Amino acid sequence: MSKKVTLPLTDEVLKDLKAGDNLLLTGVVYVARDAAHKRIVEALDQGKPLPFDIKRATIYYMGPSPARPGRVIGSAGPTTSGRMDAYAPRLMAEGLKGMIGKGSRSSAVKEAMVKYKAVYLGAIGGAGAIISRSIKKAEVVAYEELGAEALRCLKVEDFPVTVVNDIYGDDLYEEGKARYQVKTS
Repeated sequence: MSKKVTLPLTDEVLKDLKAGDNLLLTGVVYVARDAAHKRIVEALDQGKPLPFDIKRATIYYMGPSPARPGRVIGSAGPTTSGRMDAYAPRLMAEGLKGMIGKGSRSSAVKEAMVKYKAVYLGAIGGAGAIISRSIKKAEVVAYEELGAEALRCLKVEDFPVTVVNDIYGDDLYEEGKARYQVKTS
């Protein structure tokens, strides 16, 4: 059974999310990959305003394909999250509450999630066409010259994700590995 969660994320909602929970997100999700993350952090370092409100925001690590006629967006599958690990702690310090992608996160990112009360959510790799059905609106917010890596704002409805890392330091990937570890004597 999936929990329905309305974005933006709040501390009240985050305290009830546990690694392994399946969620259906509804609300606003921002899309940013490496190049956009670099620009966001540079803006923060220079004291410039961001092109979106990072407080309580959720960022999806995704590179969309072009939309077919009559569609809002093309395939919208997750990209590898580790490429954003250098930037994620700084963004969480600024108020970012959710990250969506695929793959494991570094120990520094996991520590920052506990410190700043943020979560990492896994989207199913290879299911971009199916995931795109949950996206009701997509628009470029900034860095249009980056093409597929531009900062986008998505309006999503029942967007399927799984909690991988919660605010308590639990890690679904590590729990899964431990559960199936072969014991040798």
